Amino acid sequence: MRRLMLSTAILTSAAFGAALAQTPPAAAPAAPAPAQAAPAPATPTQENPVVARVDGQEIRLSDVRDAAGELPEELRAAPPSMLFPLILDQLIAQKALVTRARADGLDRDPEVRRRIQRAEDQELQQALLRREVAPALTDEALRARFERGAATRAAGEEEVHARHILVQSEAEARAALEEVRRPGADFAEVARRRSSGPGSQQGGDLGFFKRGDMIPEFAEAAFGLQAGQISENPVRTPFGWHVIKVEERRAAPAPTFEESRDSLRQAAFEETVNAAVERIRGAARVERFNMDGSPQRAPSLLDGATPPAPGGAAPPAARPVPAR
Repeated sequence: MRRLMLSTAILTSAAFGAALAQTPPAAAPAAPAPAQAAPAPATPTQENPVVARVDGQEIRLSDVRDAAGELPEELRAAPPSMLFPLILDQLIAQKALVTRARADGLDRDPEVRRRIQRAEDQELQQALLRREVAPALTDEALRARFERGAATRAAGEEEVHARHILVQSEAEARAALEEVRRPGADFAEVARRRSSGPGSQQGGDLGFFKRGDMIPEFAEAAFGLQAGQISENPVRTPFGWHVIKVEERRAAPAPTFEESRDSLRQAAFEETVNAAVERIRGAARVERFNMDGSPQRAPSLLDGATPPAPGGAAPPAARPVPAR
């Protein structure tokens, strides 16, 4: 139970990852130097000192830094002096568990070995793909990708600015439609009184939206209207009955690089990963076997072919069976 509470404390008390990583490690006390002697250069041990031993197994300051770096970003603000002992205690507990497991021979258990192998395989796959993908995710590569798509973005997707009145019955919708069609009627004022939908207090204002932003029934009706037009009939959707008025139509402004960065990164990531997998898989020597372990035979052009009749004559054509 204490171990569980300790793990929780590390993850909830605000972490020191970045702070510890930026804090120079304290140098080990140096022996008094002879007068006028030049200072000795720092050794690797001084730069990365041992901070604990568990059954003779060392834990170094770099291990603590690595563990801190795995904490969530929002938990990396506490002073190192606060979280250092907590993370170190956690590492000591982990090292003690691993040491005991090895002493008990669990590292030789076949099932444990299979799991370790799977974990190692997954880490190697991820490391290889990270190396393959990294060049495609640099700022320069993403900007080049953005520029290549400039011609497509220039036109901009069509948007409409619309208002609506949402009610729960067709009768209510037709009454609202009749009212907004009267000379001098204010659609926004009618929406504030009658509508139960989003933006009702703003006169049913939905702002600008693209076709894909709305459910198909609503989008088809809205994009079928010109600026200033009101839907000829109420429009039914899963939310109820709508009376729609289009205020404006426009081509959406092309997104900037900053606005497109996330989508560019995702597209580059997927494209590069898929290409790398196909390339590496294609270069691999693959042998396939049946479920019983026997080799799979490659398909042949002779599969399903009929052998020729004796003497080289063509086989007789099948004759229909006469009806009785």
